[in-house]
Amino acid sequence: MGGDLKQNEIVLEVKGINKSFPGVQALKDINVVFRRGEVHVLIGENGAGKSTLMKILDGIYKADEGEIYLKGEKVEIANPKMAVSKGIAMIHQELSSVMDMTIAENIFLGKEEKKGILIDSGKMKKLTTEYLTEVGMGAIPPATKMKNLSTSQRQMVEIAKALSYNADIIIMDEPTSSITEAEVENLFGIIRKLKSEGKCIVYISHKMDELFEIGDVITVFRDGLHVGDYPVSEVDEPKLIKLMVDRDLSEIYPERKNKASEVALKVENLNQEGVFTNVSFEIRKGEIVGFAGLIGAGRTEVMNAIFGVTHLTSGSIYINDKKIPKQSPKIMKNAGMGYVTEDRKGSGLVLGMDVGDNIILASLDRLSDKAGFINRKKAREESVQYKDALSIKTPSLSQKAGNLSGGNQQKIVLAKWLMESPDIIVFDEPTRGIDVGAKSEIYKLIAQLAEQGKAIIFISSELPEILGMCDRVLVMSEGKISGELPGEEATQEKILALAAAEID
Repeated sequence: MGGDLKQNEIVLEVKGINKSFPGVQALKDINVVFRRGEVHVLIGENGAGKSTLMKILDGIYKADEGEIYLKGEKVEIANPKMAVSKGIAMIHQELSSVMDMTIAENIFLGKEEKKGILIDSGKMKKLTTEYLTEVGMGAIPPATKMKNLSTSQRQMVEIAKALSYNADIIIMDEPTSSITEAEVENLFGIIRKLKSEGKCIVYISHKMDELFEIGDVITVFRDGLHVGDYPVSEVDEPKLIKLMVDRDLSEIYPERKNKASEVALKVENLNQEGVFTNVSFEIRKGEIVGFAGLIGAGRTEVMNAIFGVTHLTSGSIYINDKKIPKQSPKIMKNAGMGYVTEDRKGSGLVLGMDVGDNIILASLDRLSDKAGFINRKKAREESVQYKDALSIKTPSLSQKAGNLSGGNQQKIVLAKWLMESPDIIVFDEPTRGIDVGAKSEIYKLIAQLAEQGKAIIFISSELPEILGMCDRVLVMSEGKISGELPGEEATQEKILALAAAEID
């Protein structure tokens, strides 16, 4: 790429793009232009077609019909390597790091620097340090293994990798879904710099505040259709939501009718060496308790230990006043606890399995006879019931879970646990990476569960949904609970003050 393109000149154009998967037409006659020196935002519900179009531009998918033009010249993009050679780099929502390799090896994977026939490790490390410095990670050695980084740091490495291509078009698919507020600000600074250099940034996000802060033009997708293109200055959030979902979502957060009753879960002085210290709290039936805090504060780690995914150093756990002397996922499930994990692809779903089989995963004991054979008729009946109740969009229960959109995958994880009807349910970042329509449905579902008397733990890094959903808010900082706020007194400012607190 490169050349003498002027600011705002068309750098990329797609014409008449169609793409179908078994049972689903993902894109229908898509026509969009992308300009130099512009942040072009793509929005739409999960499954609307945004990521599918970007994967066609990145050479991961091949369009069934349609044409792609770069600087007015028609091109074929057969694979990601060809995309990079043509000046297109993509930062994927689902990270693709090679965990046993170093940061430098990941950044230069497939394009290693050479000295003669040998790999020039020194040059790669030097350049990696420059790219890491650009994304605010200059203090981390390039020889650090990816598996030793946090999710947030891995995301920033992916951004550094995209910068290393010096591409003219950089596609960012949910780049802020797992990074800290400070890293988001740093990323926005990088985007503004790239924009000033005449790069075209294609930005996909479900976070409305980001779109208005960083975007120039917004393209709306709905059900595989291109609804329209809108300058950021000419739209507001309600209009965009209406365009995306074709219905009014004026009340995204449901009215709360739940009433707290007796204690369902009590934990006392939980400790995990080097991770969290002296964590104590109670959760009552019929209430939604939010857990807020910065990334790395220890919220997920506490829930993993309570559910028996990891081991406690010390502390006591009680469910319905009965002490649970030993924890494992099976023991906690049998005691009446469910856990909708943060990592739906890694620990919530088996992506290669059918939708129906994923839904029944937590209920195999109940659905099987003494010999271990599953009652397939009953399993299918219940799977259909929860598929319909949660409006999971899938051609059939035999569709692979990995082929569904993020929002529908999240609903499968919810269905899996709802089928077990636990008394206590932990929702860890239940709306991460899903669209506003699916979020609204999940909020209503959680509110209904609380109204039925379930005890809900709601972990989220998005403060508006903590404030919109929770009866009480517990805030964590550096592995400790730094404070508690009643729902009616909680504000973003108070939560952030507690989240940043240094605790002795």
